[in-house]
Amino acid sequence: MTLVAGVDSSTQSCKVVVRDAESGALVREGRASHPDGTEVDPAAWEAALRTAIDSAGGLGDVAAVAVGGQQHGMVCLDEAGQVVRPALLWNDTRSAGAATDLIAELGSAVGGGGDDGAGRRAWADAVGLVPVASFTVTKLRWLAQHEPENAARTAAVALPHDWLTWKLAGSPGLDALVTDRGDASGTGYWSPFTGEYRTDLLERALGHVPVLPRVLGPAERAGQVAAGALAADGGALLGPGSGDNAAAALGINAEPGDVVLSIGTSGVVSTVSTTPSADPSGTVAGFADATGNFLPLVVTLNAARVLDATARLLGVDHDELSRLALTAPAGSGGLVMVPYLEGERTPDRPHATGALHGLTLATSDPAHLARAAVEGLLCGLADGLEAIAALGNPVRRVLLVGGGARSEAVRRLAPAVLGVPVLVPPPGEYVADGAARQAAWTLAGGDTPPVWPTTSTETYQADPVPHVRERYAEVREMTAARV
Repeated sequence: MTLVAGVDSSTQSCKVVVRDAESGALVREGRASHPDGTEVDPAAWEAALRTAIDSAGGLGDVAAVAVGGQQHGMVCLDEAGQVVRPALLWNDTRSAGAATDLIAELGSAVGGGGDDGAGRRAWADAVGLVPVASFTVTKLRWLAQHEPENAARTAAVALPHDWLTWKLAGSPGLDALVTDRGDASGTGYWSPFTGEYRTDLLERALGHVPVLPRVLGPAERAGQVAAGALAADGGALLGPGSGDNAAAALGINAEPGDVVLSIGTSGVVSTVSTTPSADPSGTVAGFADATGNFLPLVVTLNAARVLDATARLLGVDHDELSRLALTAPAGSGGLVMVPYLEGERTPDRPHATGALHGLTLATSDPAHLARAAVEGLLCGLADGLEAIAALGNPVRRVLLVGGGARSEAVRRLAPAVLGVPVLVPPPGEYVADGAARQAAWTLAGGDTPPVWPTTSTETYQADPVPHVRERYAEVREMTAARV
């Protein structure tokens, strides 16, 4: 049996799966936690990967490995390859002002004056996305503005998965940094249209052009695991890896027309497409995927933690939260939760807070609040699904994954709010699985990834409830002025 390994270095933890390269069967796995926060020393990821590799039984018998990682994180390295400062993560919103500045500046540069629309169009046409606080390019502008000495020390910029791949290879030098299309497309300075870096945009943000990871093809070899690197036995081939969203799409075997709706720390709505996307509104980010296709994507900052916070507020566990939500009527009697508990990325309201509207004597009970929380979470994702479809992406089926998909209330209410049937695969580590599948592809070569048997899914259907989304939209816009 030939074994391959996949890594998921996510916001909250690091997971390692070891699978049979031919069948995809799980052989063993391991995990370790990451620290909380929106700013993390990458050394914590390195330590967690060591622990996860060890708890997964090591990599001594593994032929190939690939890393999936949280997108957008800013890892700055000096000339010696040392980390300049803790990495700013995707959910760090301090660069919101930098995003606004970059949009305005590019708008002026293309002759749009102070027209915000001109700047948005210019960014979308250049790199398939419009800057928001999440993207790496805005974090680099923040660094240049607020920590100019650290900006000047920055000789190379990598993303979390790039950096961990480089560490597995033994940190051989800045010129050995590599990435892939999927992760590069979330930086704000790589174009999915041309397949090239836009170093002019990077220089506009940081003030100079550092070393950037070489962008590998979907199954191009990234080198080998170095002996002793991260406590791993050396010799295994390294795949290019990818960002978490692209890796998850590969892990769930998403095909063109499939919409993947992932409810984790963030909420993600994405679809595999054969053509790139450019949305000047900034709602849809025109990412690339890990196979050579594209992955138009919408992200909300507030997802599973909305359920966590509501359960904590009510003093119940998640099973009871679901039970309560399912006992309340659709629309929760007019009670609406706009769940912007950590600001929001879609819509772009980084300084927003959550809101609860429609509280009456009749809705002042745990069941109505639980229902409002679940519906509010799903309404935000439904807006994302609508935006992706509006760009000409047909919706063939919706696949619901992530920790939030374990909630019975989420599974049962999703088709009613989304307006389409929802398929729920068994719970799994789809980012790590996608990385493992890429590792098997790197090992075997060829134009397409290996075909691993698909797991059975449950299908949920319900009559659409358009009044729930209409009421949510009313309250969402009512609270916009408070941002």
